[in-house]
Amino acid sequence: MSIKKISQEDMTELFADMAQNAPWDSSKPLLWGYFFADQAKAKLEQAAPLLVAKGYRVVGLFDSAAQADGTPAQSWLHVEKVEKHDAASLHARNQEFYRFAEEQQIETYDGMDVGPAV
Repeated sequence: MSIKKISQEDMTELFADMAQNAPWDSSKPLLWGYFFADQAKAKLEQAAPLLVAKGYRVVGLFDSAAQADGTPAQSWLHVEKVEKHDAASLHARNQEFYRFAEEQQIETYDGMDVGPAV
């Protein structure tokens, strides 16, 4: 199964949507959350300190139970950092995290979320 990667076009649409609808100024630093997912929690536990060394804060390591439809249990690593991005720089960050996930043999970089830096 191939996972669709986040594209430059997706980032352009995200920033256009934020400019129209977000209650914060996307031209200023914001709190960006990034997510990695794997069935093997140990891989995420090993990756966390590597991301901390790059200036990210670990929000948590979360688990889901296996689902009745056969979907296996999954773990997510959530890290965050206050950063200023535009569509191009966020696209570059996503590409960096896809490479990081591959290097660490993590199943997937699962995307990001954003909120105001408080």
